[in-house]
Amino acid sequence: MMACTKCLCPTGDTSSSAGQSNFLGFPSFNIRDLLRPKEPQVSLRTMDGVNEVGEVMVSRLQIEEETPPDHKCLSLCDSFHTSIHDKENSPMMRAVLCSQVCKVYRFQTEDRRWLLVREQMSETPLSFSLPKQLLSLLIRCHTSRVQEVMELGDLSPHLDRLRHDVICHCNHLIGCYQETLADLNNLSASSSFKSSCSKSDRQLQFVPTNLHAQRMEVTEPDSTGGVWYEVITFGAPADHHQGFKHGGLKRLLSKHTHLRDSVVSYSQEESSRARELLANVAQLQPLIFGLAEELLSVSLEQNNTRLQPVLHCLTQQTKQFVHALKDELVKSALIASHDHSNLCENSTANQEGASTPGQQDAWQQEADYDEEEWDRAWANVGMSLNCIIAMGDRLLGKEEVTSSENQEPDHSQNTASWQEQLLPLVVTLRDCVREAELKARVAMAFVMMQAAAAMTVSEGTTNIVQRRHAAFSQALSALVCGFVLRLFSALQDQDFLQQLISAGLLVQFEALLSTYGEEVGMLEDMEVCVSDLSRVTFTIIEAKSEEPEDLLPTLRGEWVSLVVEVPLPPETFRSLPQEVRDGRLIRVHPVLFNIGINQQQSLAERFGDSSLQERVNQQSCERLRVYCNTLRDTLPVTAGVQSLSDLLSSLERCVETKKRKNVEVLWIAAAVCRSVRGVRLTSCKSAKDRTAMSVTLEQCVLLRERHTLCNTHFSTALHCMRRAGCRMENVQKNIGSRKFAFSGVQLLTFPKLYRPPEGSFG
Repeated sequence: MMACTKCLCPTGDTSSSAGQSNFLGFPSFNIRDLLRPKEPQVSLRTMDGVNEVGEVMVSRLQIEEETPPDHKCLSLCDSFHTSIHDKENSPMMRAVLCSQVCKVYRFQTEDRRWLLVREQMSETPLSFSLPKQLLSLLIRCHTSRVQEVMELGDLSPHLDRLRHDVICHCNHLIGCYQETLADLNNLSASSSFKSSCSKSDRQLQFVPTNLHAQRMEVTEPDSTGGVWYEVITFGAPADHHQGFKHGGLKRLLSKHTHLRDSVVSYSQEESSRARELLANVAQLQPLIFGLAEELLSVSLEQNNTRLQPVLHCLTQQTKQFVHALKDELVKSALIASHDHSNLCENSTANQEGASTPGQQDAWQQEADYDEEEWDRAWANVGMSLNCIIAMGDRLLGKEEVTSSENQEPDHSQNTASWQEQLLPLVVTLRDCVREAELKARVAMAFVMMQAAAAMTVSEGTTNIVQRRHAAFSQALSALVCGFVLRLFSALQDQDFLQQLISAGLLVQFEALLSTYGEEVGMLEDMEVCVSDLSRVTFTIIEAKSEEPEDLLPTLRGEWVSLVVEVPLPPETFRSLPQEVRDGRLIRVHPVLFNIGINQQQSLAERFGDSSLQERVNQQSCERLRVYCNTLRDTLPVTAGVQSLSDLLSSLERCVETKKRKNVEVLWIAAAVCRSVRGVRLTSCKSAKDRTAMSVTLEQCVLLRERHTLCNTHFSTALHCMRRAGCRMENVQKNIGSRKFAFSGVQLLTFPKLYRPPEGSFG
């Protein structure tokens, strides 16, 4: 599709306003449809694209006015339509991209030939579909956590208070997320864009701001196909609704470190083990009790053919019970729970006053509890079982002797003798099993309760958790969009698919935030949520059909381990390597590089503090080298790997150099990312102005370095893209004005290559 945005002025108008441009509306059309009729016409729509208000007759159509000497090239329309048909009309692209804006340019190369450049900016339904999925997943996770701690039964006073805190915490988040999800569901099903003016709206808290796929296709002379370059642009993932008066996530989380230290730490894996162990013990205990009763009943019959299988089953079930109890997690948790109870009781007594000698003696006895106490508990179960087995063997042996002597047994005497001897042993076994089960339940309840607390209360207030989830949701939507586009463009690249399996996906976030004022909080939010993306993995699945709704990515798993399922059409899916089709998880390696470029950064560098930016860049540089080393070790023959060493060394030098607004850090980091075929994302506060300067500069640099754009035309191409390209349309759709929000004074503080042309700002 093409969009004509020429401003309209009545013919013969001689008024004082003649010559001035007023944006009335735009017609959009398909070039093939425009060329077919003898008298082409297109519909004219209002600026919001909703209402049709008339038609525009095309009276003159001129294609490829002149062709360079000794060179034949495809006409503009033919080449442009071919690229649309081949690249953009697939079901996969239609599912994840929408509301496209396209601009087409011709730029001269160094050998005086012509590049055909197509710039495209697209919205994506993932902006809303993924936040809604994440909200639903978070609601399920917190509901499950509430149900889990409610099922733990009676607890000690301290654990019961902790359970109450966890339930209140989760219920508050569930209520907030249900309200937010309802608000999003009430919006139009076709919603795919959140403007920069809405970044503080509560109901859009989880939706990324101004998310677009910025793509460029370059077709060289005599080439039948183009080369695509992508970068995802969106406003810095941060919770603008809550604001940044008290800082961002990094600062807020550091203030709650003492809460994490006060809770015994258990991982989610240990919590899952405790849940399984608790379920096994709860299942085995009634089986053991039932078999013990059956053993007593069978003993009345003095029938060894029935007694022996019951005794065998009892032996097997009890051994499974003992094996489960011997898990080291039970022992360590039981000791930790006793220690924790003692600390809480001591603390309570110290607050209420001096303790009595009797209380001190009781605490001392509790403190003497050691691992031998628990070993004796499960060992007693085993010894009780051994006594029953020995008694059973003796009774069965006596029956055999009696039968072999052909003597008539005295049933009343023998029956009474069997019950009298088995009954106390069975009672002892049940008492030992009951005691061990109770201790194990206390220990596992402690593990599960502490793990639940670590996931809720210890992370800080509900506001902090909600801020973290909201920022993560925004970053996740952008990441998934970038991965899907990267995957679609490389489905035939076996090396890239093998790279995803072996080393994972590199995701490079470029930020242009200052380290002064509110943007410090935004960068702190962004640092945490980008780091949280490392818990995300991708897997590729076969789609049910080629309908758009069946080709949208979906989420599964939990907050601590999210899996994004990317569906592909059946025919495409079957062409993938076997490992990918088997559901192999693809890891994500996110890095963040930030360089402030505006006037606020000038204040930070002169009077403030840039340590946050320096730390973020240094840590990301280290992570980037680790990923590249992994890639080099696993796939040494992959294209571009050999040149990484020099790029990484240059990046490290730039990061360590104390230079103001050192944008070269961003350039080299982007080059490394493209060398390893990673996903590129660019952000500023709202992805409107500074982001526009960055992506247009990157596009022109790619044209110059990879497609021999003439140096003398570099500035012309850069100004052309900024003055009339897709990013100006982005400004228009966000604020209703075709001007970048810069002043002349502000631009004096910008690096020169990040300054828009005259007349395009104000």
